[in-house]
Parts: sequence; C-alpha cells; structure tokens
Amino acid sequence: MAINAEKLGMIIKEFAAAASDVEGAAIVTPDGLPLATTLPSGMDDERVSAMSAAMLSLGERIGKELVRGTIDRIYVEGDKGLSILTSCGEDTVFLVLATKTAKQGLLMLDIKRTVGELRMVLS
Repeated sequence: MAINAEKLGMIIKEFAAAASDVEGAAIVTPDGLPLATTLPSGMDDERVSAMSAAMLSLGERIGKELVRGTIDRIYVEGDKGLSILTSCGEDTVFLVLATKTAKQGLLMLDIKRTVGELRMVLS
C-alpha cells in the first residue's frame, strides 16, 4: 500500500503549529528515510532522519540486552531541549523536537494523540 506523504505532512504540521513548545517533527522509516518533516530551518531532513534511525536501532538493542522488551519511546534531554522518538508501528517512527521549557505531560498527551492519527493514515 502507498504511503500518503501529503496527509502525514499535514498531520505533523498541525501538531507542530498547535504546540508552541514544539520546534519540529518528522515521520521517519527505520532505515532513516524521511517520509514527512517540519523541522527548523538549517536542519537537514535526511541527516535528522538518519540520526533518528540510529537512535531507534540503538534503543531497540538496549531494550533487548537489558530485557526491557519492545521500545515504545526514546527520550533524549539536552540543555537546549528534548528529542522524543515514538513508534508509529513497525515501519515508521515519529520524532518530536521540543524546547527545554515544554510541559512534558501535555507534550506526551499530544504525541499520543498524533501517533494515533498517524497510525490511521499508515494502516
């Protein structure tokens, strides 16, 4: 089945626009290919996608080696903000870049809602 990249793009643009603390978002394949992105200027879509795939691969290995099971979310916090990588199924992941001041509980709820929308488009 073909992936509707235009619809995915609309969903992540609406997600990013609705939350003031979200700086960018992307839908990425486990191979590191960008399906849809809305990233800050100066960020290379392909590079961000490749790094997201690397994070996912390492996270899955850590989950296996530490007997944590299937990884649902990978969370990286730096002094300038957050990077959250959430599974959208077997073939895609949702990357969210947020500011350091983001209210994490609300952000996680927004991510969960958006992942549900993305899964409907991807299925």
